Amino acid sequence: MTDSPRTISYQDQVTAGPGGVMTDNVGVITGELTVRTDLGADGRTARVCVQYTGAEEWYTLTGSPVPVPDGDLAAYHQGLLDRIRQGQAAEAS
Repeated sequence: MTDSPRTISYQDQVTAGPGGVMTDNVGVITGELTVRTDLGADGRTARVCVQYTGAEEWYTLTGSPVPVPDGDLAAYHQGLLDRIRQGQAAEAS
């Protein structure tokens, strides 16, 4: 029997600042968003998805997957939320 890797993930709601965030799927999205940051299996990269809060569709944030500085996913996620609040078509990197 093998152990399955533990998934590390953070998810928060945030209001995107002017210019919103840039996604690979549909371009810029704005407004009330839910952001999910998942640590990759390698433990060094993160996949970032966003959705309009309450919607079903998730979009890949442009630049994702992205290296996680010092392997600190929590710090990366919080910094990303700050950038999204600033807007200007924020990206994952």
